[in-house]
Amino acid sequence: MNRVVLALAAAVWAAPLAAQEPQADSAAGMHQLLELVRSDFRTQKVAIVTAAMPFTEQQAAAFWPIYRQYEAELTTLWDQRLALIKDYGQSYQAMTDAKATQLAETALRLEDEQVKLRKKYFDRVSKAVGPVLAARFLQVENQIAALVSLQIAEEVPLIRKPE
Repeated sequence: MNRVVLALAAAVWAAPLAAQEPQADSAAGMHQLLELVRSDFRTQKVAIVTAAMPFTEQQAAAFWPIYRQYEAELTTLWDQRLALIKDYGQSYQAMTDAKATQLAETALRLEDEQVKLRKKYFDRVSKAVGPVLAARFLQVENQIAALVSLQIAEEVPLIRKPE
């Protein structure tokens, strides 16, 4: 389990990198590093879900295509979250009331979208493998998201108004 936590921490380590303004010559390298970390995170996440979900062969055949669709949609939301963190990092030193409002509203919208996505896929997984396994999948996803969010919260400084 320690390996899982380390993998999650490593994946989230990229979030502070995204918040920094890259130099022109290092932007490509930063993108490559982010993609490498994401790839490793996705691999570890699949391993976690596999270990946590006691599927029969038939259930696995029904679940994994749905899971891949879920991950594709979730990745889009995480891309938006990383863009929000980058925007926050770029605005941090010169925060205005208007920018703080925009950042907060975007963060809340993304949270709402993530809840809607989980609900949508809970329903799909429930139809495919049953409500008990769907609820277990939801628990695993919530735990992983909580770990990632905690790591981001530790790395991103609290908002402040410049003096």
